[in-house]
Amino acid sequence: MTPTATEVVAALCAAHRKHQPADNRCLAQALSTPDEGYAVQHAVGRQLGWWGAVPALAWKSGGGTPDTITHAPLPPAGVRHSPVDLGSLPLHSRGIEAEIALRLGSAVDVARAASLDEAAAAALVDAMAVSVEVVDSRWRDGPDAAPLLRLADGQSHGALVLGDWRPFEPARDWAAQAVRVQIGSAAPFECRGTHPLGRPTAVLTAWLRHATREGAVLPAGTVVTTGSWVGLLPAQAGDAVTVAFDGLGEVSLRF
Repeated sequence: MTPTATEVVAALCAAHRKHQPADNRCLAQALSTPDEGYAVQHAVGRQLGWWGAVPALAWKSGGGTPDTITHAPLPPAGVRHSPVDLGSLPLHSRGIEAEIALRLGSAVDVARAASLDEAAAAALVDAMAVSVEVVDSRWRDGPDAAPLLRLADGQSHGALVLGDWRPFEPARDWAAQAVRVQIGSAAPFECRGTHPLGRPTAVLTAWLRHATREGAVLPAGTVVTTGSWVGLLPAQAGDAVTVAFDGLGEVSLRF
């Protein structure tokens, strides 16, 4: 018998409650479209009490091309401010993504979202911050689980650590942006101009339309983190991590 989306919801809720990864292989064929994955995201959040009548105030959004951008609302308990010790979080793996988070300066509803191009969406941003998306999975096979199961699992979200907010710079030269990541005692990872879409604002229109598509109004202050400049870097329990964007600040955390 083909597994169902309801079984995926149950497996993810149990994995969150018990802090034990679920068997993804028996559910690999349960979801057939991204919309089904998004429906599971919201069902899990409702069952676990992450969001009530107010929509999620923090999101992750990203993709390798404009056509592959995906989104996930984030549970508020895992959104932290740098510097922070994440040792108490029940993480199974610890992937590091160095990102820029953007913050809305005004509310956005479905009609407004539908009217926006990238420049108009960027004009709604009032602040930006260096951020670290910690990648984890509720599936036993982690990154090897079926893509729609990973989407259903909040895009493998583990935690989001935010640096200090600073005024958004719409004309910033993102192609020249330098990034440095230090994880434990490993050699630092350094790169420049490596956002997969060229600039963090590239996700905004897709994200705003997705987040408001069922009538939700995103309030001012809603945050979205916008894709990794460094791919996915591995960390271990006990590691100290520092992510610095030249001219924008840094984030520090410890596992």
